[in-house]
Amino acid sequence: MTVQTNPELTSRKNAAIAKGVGMSTQIYAAKAENAEIWDQNGKRFIDFAAGIAVVNTGHRHPKVIEAVKKQLDCFTHTCHQVVPYENYVVLAERLNAKVPGDFEKKTIFTTTGAEAVENAVKIARHYTGRSGVIAFAGGFHGRTFMTMTLTGKTAPYKVGFGPMMNDVWHLPYPNELHGISMEDSLEALTRLFKSDADPSRIAAIILEPVQGEGGFVPAPEGFMKKIREICDENGIMMIADEVQTGFARTGKLFAMEHHGVAADITTMAKGLGGGLPISAVTGRAEVMDHAQPGGLGGTYAGNPLSVAAANAVLDVIEEEDLCARAERLGGRLKQRLAAVADKVPEIVEIRGPGFMNAVEFNVAGTKTPNPDFVKKVVEEALERGLILITCGVYGNVIRFLAPLTIQDAVFDEALDIIEASILAAKKG
Repeated sequence: MTVQTNPELTSRKNAAIAKGVGMSTQIYAAKAENAEIWDQNGKRFIDFAAGIAVVNTGHRHPKVIEAVKKQLDCFTHTCHQVVPYENYVVLAERLNAKVPGDFEKKTIFTTTGAEAVENAVKIARHYTGRSGVIAFAGGFHGRTFMTMTLTGKTAPYKVGFGPMMNDVWHLPYPNELHGISMEDSLEALTRLFKSDADPSRIAAIILEPVQGEGGFVPAPEGFMKKIREICDENGIMMIADEVQTGFARTGKLFAMEHHGVAADITTMAKGLGGGLPISAVTGRAEVMDHAQPGGLGGTYAGNPLSVAAANAVLDVIEEEDLCARAERLGGRLKQRLAAVADKVPEIVEIRGPGFMNAVEFNVAGTKTPNPDFVKKVVEEALERGLILITCGVYGNVIRFLAPLTIQDAVFDEALDIIEASILAAKKG
């Protein structure tokens, strides 16, 4: 069989796949190991996207592969709601113990992050008997109709898809760089309660501890505690969307551990499956148990292969101390970026806990976002063999999501490429 080039495959893709499925690169993967990907023509790339924080434990981690192969030899699918299996129960027990919150918890499994968020909203509405949901500008929660409505970014997620769901409101998310303080966000919530949505109508407030698509913007110290207090005062469920922040990425297993409070309901996906599709919702037992049997679930929810992978992922995170490694890697990356910033005034902020890091670019000496500069950096890096992806409401942020298991030598190589690419973009 003749191996086609990336442009040839792109031509076939354009003819066969709907253009609404966007692509960050035109690289077609043939092989991947840990933090490296090889395309069909044998070119090597260092992966600083990790499938958008999915393979935190690296591509094809041996323990994950071994667990999946072992399960493959037993069975691939029964539908847990028809014929259940023990490893589903084991994974639920482990998440109940690990998700923040000093209270009894229960878990359900779903397949995607959006599906987890959909179910979290369903559960909150059923438990409270209310319909309203509050989300935040810049947040990303998925592309289904409810999660698209919750997402606080219009393009490309909402444009042309018609009316959004009812009873959803958005508040400004604290971002000092963009002139929004924590007090501004809390005042906006007070005004919302006074003008548009009585608190007794609100089932849930959903937010990311670190906004993902919104630009890797961490919630400021004290903000989560304030939201927790407001939820408690008004009988509102607090939902932490940990789909991108979960599983050691921020230096803790879950990002909410940085804030000293627990959500009533936590959604997770991405890093949980180590490359296999699985998501979960974990919450207070009395809240999770409120829905009637059959009200939750799905045919593929908690697929045996994905559950096996997830159990292995939790083992790897613990055995290899990936939370501590995330802190070390992120510290080194931010140190290198800070040194580059001395030469590149377009860099206006370097941020993010653990190894969930980002750098934001403006037009030098102004507050104007500079997505063109970001595009040049990404293109330069790709030419040098490094995959980078962007985020931010204005597209002027580069996020760094390499596997936490990346080899030191490969990481050093990537840091050199990042610096060279930013300096090359600066030269024009």
